[in-house]
Amino acid sequence: MTDHTTHNEQNNNTKLTAKSSSKIAIIGGGLSGLFTATLLERKFAQHQHQHQHSNLQITLFEKSRGVGRLATRYRSDTTTGKNWQWSFGAQFFTAKTDSFQQFITPWLDSGLVQPWRAQVVNLSIANEEGQPPPIEQKEQWGTEQPRYVSTPKMTSWGRALADQLQQATIQFKTRVAPFAQYSNLQASEPTELFDDNGNSLGQFDWVICTAPNGQAAELMADSGFTNQAKIMQPKMLACYTLMLGWNDESKLPDSLKHSIDSQDIKPWDVAYLRDSILAKIFVEHHKPNHEGLLPSVTMHADNDWSEQQVDQDIDEITAQLLAAAKNALNWTEQTAPSQIDCHRWRYAATSMASNDEGDAQPLGVLVDKEQQWIVSGDWCGRGNIESCYQTAEEVVEVIAATLEV
Repeated sequence: MTDHTTHNEQNNNTKLTAKSSSKIAIIGGGLSGLFTATLLERKFAQHQHQHQHSNLQITLFEKSRGVGRLATRYRSDTTTGKNWQWSFGAQFFTAKTDSFQQFITPWLDSGLVQPWRAQVVNLSIANEEGQPPPIEQKEQWGTEQPRYVSTPKMTSWGRALADQLQQATIQFKTRVAPFAQYSNLQASEPTELFDDNGNSLGQFDWVICTAPNGQAAELMADSGFTNQAKIMQPKMLACYTLMLGWNDESKLPDSLKHSIDSQDIKPWDVAYLRDSILAKIFVEHHKPNHEGLLPSVTMHADNDWSEQQVDQDIDEITAQLLAAAKNALNWTEQTAPSQIDCHRWRYAATSMASNDEGDAQPLGVLVDKEQQWIVSGDWCGRGNIESCYQTAEEVVEVIAATLEV
């Protein structure tokens, strides 16, 4: 087992200042990784004419086949040729900070990112079988605090971000091995990464891990990472997602056609549930630029309930969620969904309380300046998409300060 903790101060200073780092590895091709690569490229480009060592090379290692992790699932109707589409991960995102608002502006201008002005309701479980569930207006998402979606699907933005990278390459279906397996190296040397088959992935001046904290803890275990104990401070909660589809809007249950007042306006788009193991319902075919899709809804289960059931058989979970969905939407045999699917997210939500006093302050990125390793991700912030961007900004600040960029 490699011990990375024995480095003297002279070697440490040599690594940080004598050689301006240009080869950077990012573990994880989700939005945290893509934002980090994008902002690094922009930072180095701004100062390229001032620094000889601003020749940046970034490699993103992604264990799956795609980037962005704003998951979208499809099913096709063989009769009509139309699709059901479910955004079964993040449904939307906000942009509350000036910097993130500026970042998304080009995507808003292009139409790839669009505001979702959803009608939001509170939905209670029907007291009697056959009766429509009580629905009351909660709010309408508008201009004061917009919610945004990527169109035509949530994965579109991640792919567009990846396509715009100029100095970065992405290696898909690549699992990086735990750091404790790496060969011994001095503080003045770069870090050599290996895949889980023992093949070298190259040597890098900085290594940034953007995996969920449970996976990050496994990668950094016994490596000498100086902030190892802090990785598991934020608690990650699971979430089960139920996806339902209908062949035609005429077959939807009345609860999904119900307007929020007596006027002839479109039905609700988002529902917050009461007294249910389900927490939220999102009507997919009401989203911007989703015309032509077959009727479909995505339902997120309560995070605490999901965490308690995280290792339960997925078929049993599906049956429980389907029963809860029927209670919520009150469908009949004629209006029952024709498409049913369920997905388990083990790392879905971040609980920021890290002690008994309920400290809710974000953790922030974790930096080992000697090794030049950084552990980052949305869970270092508030667990949302804007946190991906904010932690990416933190990472770039750390590297830029070290390199005098």
